[in-house]
Amino acid sequence: MAGETFHVYFLGTAGALPTTNRNPSCIMVRRGSDTLLFDCGEGAQQQMMRARTGFTVDAIFITHWHADHYLGVPGLLQTMSFMGRTEPLKIYGPRWVHEFVDFVEGISRTPLGFAVQPRELSDGMTVSFDGYQIRAFATRHNTLGLGYILTEDERPGRFDREKAISLGVPPGPLFGNLQRGEPVTIESEGITKEVTPDQILGPPRPGRKLVYTGDTRPHVGGWAEYAKGADLLIHDATYDESGAERARDVYHSTAGEAATVARQIEAHLLALVHISSRYTGTKTHIEDAKEHYDGKVIAPDDLEMIEITYRS
Repeated sequence: MAGETFHVYFLGTAGALPTTNRNPSCIMVRRGSDTLLFDCGEGAQQQMMRARTGFTVDAIFITHWHADHYLGVPGLLQTMSFMGRTEPLKIYGPRWVHEFVDFVEGISRTPLGFAVQPRELSDGMTVSFDGYQIRAFATRHNTLGLGYILTEDERPGRFDREKAISLGVPPGPLFGNLQRGEPVTIESEGITKEVTPDQILGPPRPGRKLVYTGDTRPHVGGWAEYAKGADLLIHDATYDESGAERARDVYHSTAGEAATVARQIEAHLLALVHISSRYTGTKTHIEDAKEHYDGKVIAPDDLEMIEITYRS
């Protein structure tokens, strides 16, 4: 539905090791009434409290089974149960997601008050929500991993007010019906006729799009066509250029490599995350990225929130 809010909270932007300023990986997306977590590293609950987001989460998407991307899940589930949650929670992830959920439930001596429903995803699989979908794509890390593309449904075309009036549609509630894609029936000069949305609306407009890579070497494969024109690309940028050799050895990316991916998929905003604990700042990361990409580059601090707005 056009007009839904789309907020992205950077709850954890650290690399494998947390620092005093950065927590392990956790990205919260609030799209309309839905709240999604992409990865859930250690300390995610406290970050949610600091960001004042509450603990209402509709689904969790894990990119891969390295501990800095999932250790926050057990505690979060216990808190949700303690607070009286009863509705099921879906956890999506690559192979071993069922074993992960079995393990988390197995180590608890207090049963949860709700069902945790694991679902295994692989490259190209999609999960549909109301008004958008999430597509998984294979990443290149030193373990099986997935990235995720959140794509909104197309929006109706622009409403031509003057055309509607010329066809006899009076300003008011019927305008809203047409904008929602519903035909309307009117009486004009004693004649009853139907006016359809295609007579009033311009061509459909794209919805908003977010891409989150998790940990990966830079690559643009078959998933690129689905990521094209992303409003926001959140990409692994563990190292600046001084750590390029290390990045190759441990299957991570440099900020410059992340920027190359942003340029190839024509992203409008690049967010550099998973910053190694060896760095006390991100100035060099941003400088390196800007050498390869003309769009806007940010290296968000923990607890930063940005809103993705419509570009058309």
